[in-house]
Amino acid sequence: MLKIKDGASSIIKRLKASGFQAFLVGGCIRDSLLGQEPEEWDIATSAKPEQVIKLFDKTIPTGIAYGTITVVLPDGQYEVTAFRSDERYIDGRHPANVKFTDDIHKDLSRRDFTINALAYDPETRELIDDFGGEQDIKNKIIRAVGNPAERFSEDGLRPVRACRFAAKLEFTIEPATFAAISKTLAVVKKVAAERIHDELVKMLSAERPSLGIELMRKSGLLELILPELEDGFGVEQPPQFHKFDVYWHSLYSCDAAPKGNLAVRLAALLHDIGKPACKVDFHFYNHDRVGAEMAESSLRRLKFSGDDAKKIVNLISNHMFDYNSQWSDAAVRRFIRRIGGVQNVEDLFLLRQADTKAMEAEVGFEYLSELGKRISKIIEEENALAVSDLKVDGNDVMQVLKIPPGPKVGEVLHSLLEKVLDDPKLNEREILINLIKAHA
Repeated sequence: MLKIKDGASSIIKRLKASGFQAFLVGGCIRDSLLGQEPEEWDIATSAKPEQVIKLFDKTIPTGIAYGTITVVLPDGQYEVTAFRSDERYIDGRHPANVKFTDDIHKDLSRRDFTINALAYDPETRELIDDFGGEQDIKNKIIRAVGNPAERFSEDGLRPVRACRFAAKLEFTIEPATFAAISKTLAVVKKVAAERIHDELVKMLSAERPSLGIELMRKSGLLELILPELEDGFGVEQPPQFHKFDVYWHSLYSCDAAPKGNLAVRLAALLHDIGKPACKVDFHFYNHDRVGAEMAESSLRRLKFSGDDAKKIVNLISNHMFDYNSQWSDAAVRRFIRRIGGVQNVEDLFLLRQADTKAMEAEVGFEYLSELGKRISKIIEEENALAVSDLKVDGNDVMQVLKIPPGPKVGEVLHSLLEKVLDDPKLNEREILINLIKAHA
């Protein structure tokens, strides 16, 4: 017996009491059989969308054209979808026509993978498994329902989902299903970047994203989605520091980054994508700068938000910092300023740790601990680290120098900050006013 969320059970009871068939379907059954807590509880029913709307007080027509209504209950939201059999797909994502049916077996036959083509009635405890999904779960196999080339030709996101499930569940992809991916890449090209973005984010939440990314490379998907990453395959690095090429080092860095931190995981995955373009013998001059520019383009193409892209690019730009105990306090303050503030310190340290863990060299992290302590001391002393920390502002500059707003104001403020970074004692209003006068 599967442990079912109360809201899902109540929806099924009401649908059945009203004369309709209703089952839990898909991922919630798969996850329950794996002993995992389902993230979503989806329900399939013989009731049509308009009938579902009448039965429940609060609903949202989230995908009414495809038979899906979201039912809102106190303990969460539930997608309730009418049984359907899809007709010909024309855009690589959606069926040209949706035909509703009263047959749960037809509904399951249109689904992507056997492990998702499961239905369960919590009242009768009946598990409907027409395609051997339960056995595939036990054997840890991703297998398409029916003909894999047909399934992937219907929906170009399915090949990416196969790799994502393989990473997330640590399953293998059945050979015929995997072979069909490379045959249907033209359909994948039709998928909106936003949908690829969503799958990539889900893959990066796996324990080892490298499992799915390598399947993408072998199948040809990576060349479509992140060719900059694939370019590192076979690009050797100095053997005294690295036992992996640029590609594998990037993947293992990603695995080593904390899985709950998307920005650091992406930065770890992309931090060396500039290396192939910068390689001269075993040197990769300016690869951090070049890689940051490439990462920004990649993230924009994959529809990551401006804020996410800015943070990730900043981490990549600064991942090559070379701290040693001889740094002066002024150098530490400039480091904090260069990386965009103290709020970025933790993630940059996490990136450095992930990068190091994927290298051959045995390097400790004592230097990060030391730098962290020095940064904490500077924060406690409330040293000025940005123009906004100065005890004067642009109005003071304009008033003292009798100048209008313009670039000169910013130049003066940044000149003052440079002096204060060297000597925090200068950050007193009277002293700064006198320093402004020197710019007259």
